[in-house]
Amino acid sequence: MKHLQLTENLYHYLLDHSVKQHPVLQKIQQQNSSDELTSIMQIAPEQGQFMAWLVKLMAAKNILEVGTSTGYSSLAMALVLPDDGKLITCDINKQATDKAQQYWQDAGVDNKIQLKLAPALQSLNSLIEQNKVNHFDLAFIDADKVNYLAYYEACLKLIRPGGIILIDNVLWGGAVVDKKDNSKDTTAIRELNKKLSNDKRVDISMLPLSDGLTLARKRQAKISGNGNG
Repeated sequence: MKHLQLTENLYHYLLDHSVKQHPVLQKIQQQNSSDELTSIMQIAPEQGQFMAWLVKLMAAKNILEVGTSTGYSSLAMALVLPDDGKLITCDINKQATDKAQQYWQDAGVDNKIQLKLAPALQSLNSLIEQNKVNHFDLAFIDADKVNYLAYYEACLKLIRPGGIILIDNVLWGGAVVDKKDNSKDTTAIRELNKKLSNDKRVDISMLPLSDGLTLARKRQAKISGNGNG
């Protein structure tokens, strides 16, 4: 078994030799660093760049996000969307999303992003009712952990076959292997990880990126019957 211990110096080497942040992304990171809660909730710069790279690799046009906060992840992805691309993001925190909308405007991508300010499950179910099933190329889940499994099931309906769901915090600071930690959040993440490892509807890869990021690719539906008729 081979793995690398990512020391502080090595991490900064990684950032210096890989990550290229848009000025507004830098601004969000700097302003969030003064607030402990938003700092914890924000994804790492290398994760944002990886997600943007994935959007470009997939030539994604329609993205769904569960959990907006101050808009770092949505901005990272929207910046690389084509002009006719659309990102829908769901959150309930008006104070945080007001900041996010200002950042999107500053970066000139607010026309690509639609905010749904309501409980995420309500917004996701509304999209299902609006016949958006199999519509999205990519979904990113980074919200309250107790509802992760419900968000995953809804997103699985909404993304197209071959589309990818990204799920954040799947290693949960190492708590997923701490047998003494049976908090609601930790238990919810463990349950989701177990579900994903056995879910035949998707192909998965769990990456030790930041706090753990799982990629779940929706498989093509099998064609039933013998092909006659």
